[in-house]
Amino acid sequence: MKRVATVLGTRPESIKMSSVVRACEGSRAEWFMVHAGQDCYCDMDPGVLRGLGLPDARYNLNVGSGSGRHEEQTGKMLSGIEKILIAEKPDAVLVEGDTNTVLAGVLAASDARG
Repeated sequence: MKRVATVLGTRPESIKMSSVVRACEGSRAEWFMVHAGQDCYCDMDPGVLRGLGLPDARYNLNVGSGSGRHEEQTGKMLSGIEKILIAEKPDAVLVEGDTNTVLAGVLAASDARG
């Protein structure tokens, strides 16, 4: 059985990825969601997911906006996402967008492949 990870971190990514997550739910693949918590309103994100009819993420890094420095935020996400992907060993990692979460997700997926 294929294992699929979806990585998101902002409300717009949650909205855009909602149809992908629903497709994963309806498939035979084993899948899980990683939420980086990039938006500074992390407490709102579970409500956004539920409002879209999506389950809570299996992993939530709650990185937040922090100091506003991109390198710090992206570094925290990269480290957290990579640890999860190494442990979970998904066959595919799905990301969408142009945010720090997406950059960290792509780099982590590339590194986790070995």
